[in-house]
Amino acid sequence: MTEQHDADLPSAESEQSSEPTDSVTTKLANGSWTNRISGVWNKATANLIQLLPVEQVAQTVIQWFSVSETEVAEILETVRAELPTTEALLIGKPQAGKSSIVRGLTGVTAEIVGQGFRPHTQHTQRYAYPSNELPLLIFTDTVGLGDVNQDTSAIIQELVGDLQKESDRARILILTVKINDFATDTLRQIAQQLRQKYPEIPCLLAITCLHEVYPPDIADHPAYPPDYEEVNRASAAIVEAFAQLCDRWVLIDFTLEEDSYTPVFYGLETLSDNLADLLPEAEAQAIYQLLEREEVGKQIGNLYRDAGRRYILPFAIMSATLAAVPLPFATMPVLTALQVSMVGLLGKLYGQTLTPSQAGGVVSAIAGGFLAQAVARELIKFLPGFGSVIAASWAAAYTWALGEGACVYFGDLMGGKKPDPQKIQSVMQEAFRTAKERFKGIKR
Repeated sequence: MTEQHDADLPSAESEQSSEPTDSVTTKLANGSWTNRISGVWNKATANLIQLLPVEQVAQTVIQWFSVSETEVAEILETVRAELPTTEALLIGKPQAGKSSIVRGLTGVTAEIVGQGFRPHTQHTQRYAYPSNELPLLIFTDTVGLGDVNQDTSAIIQELVGDLQKESDRARILILTVKINDFATDTLRQIAQQLRQKYPEIPCLLAITCLHEVYPPDIADHPAYPPDYEEVNRASAAIVEAFAQLCDRWVLIDFTLEEDSYTPVFYGLETLSDNLADLLPEAEAQAIYQLLEREEVGKQIGNLYRDAGRRYILPFAIMSATLAAVPLPFATMPVLTALQVSMVGLLGKLYGQTLTPSQAGGVVSAIAGGFLAQAVARELIKFLPGFGSVIAASWAAAYTWALGEGACVYFGDLMGGKKPDPQKIQSVMQEAFRTAKERFKGIKR
């Protein structure tokens, strides 16, 4: 079936990566691009009807890709309310390791983290992962804390104002202190006022930059936890200073690759364990799933593909989380909305700016044939309870496969090549197979 529509995938001939994004967007909007999409979709539609013996079911599958932009927006609004999102308030001085904690928990690069933070209030900035519209983690960072000219009361007022807003999201305070910084009066003042006003919000003390007090002859991290007198003495003093303010404390040292410390995220497992203990079950599970990056992080010689996987993973987790619904066919429009959002985000990573409609066209083009085969091979045997088999693991695996296919598609465009449908289908099939195994134990 793949061969029947290979030639009709959106072409890269008029979308070379050397052209500006505006030019690409203009060409995506013209008739030739949409005509090619329509050709793909018409053939995928015909193939689906042939594959599925029940015409009503075939039509339902076809309609999965027919969610309008208005419907996508409405679905995403509902999805946001269901996501196990954690808001983490990072409170600490500049260079105290706050952005490193974001890198450790999300897996994205320092450059992306730096670009991702956006002004939130006068004294705070915010970073949502994987995207603002569908966040699993929201980090609020205090800006300029410790500056002698900074108005501490204004920072406290802004943080309190944020916390006063009603929210169903889990919240946690993370205080970051460098292990060799003992000028912490301002930080303790802020933490004390926040804890007095919101004692129900847990607080974790993260002591960072451990290598700065290692003995002179130590060039790398020891086995965790470090047992050096310098580390023990300094950390004990900081823990004592914050003893009445924090529920837990943890030693971490998150460096950059070029710093030559191994591992880069020293103490990450202990950090995630402490966060999980302080957060509700659903949010804790989401963080653990985000940290299961062994397969995601394998070097494959393509930095863009590796970065793309950092965004595919949270969307796969979202798909699994939202897959268990009581009504047949109710899941696929939600999955479609999530996947349109994911493909748009991946396109931006590869330098392609897409509207939701254009992202939906890409989803249709690269996934139509694959989904038809997957439905015919794996789902049709479950009739008449067809909708119920869109289980968490299947939803996660399919979303993962679609993301991998999108990376290949956008990678070809970036390289000035015409996307190869056979390669995309092959990548998706292999990704789906391995992802099913990987996500088979995932639960809502």
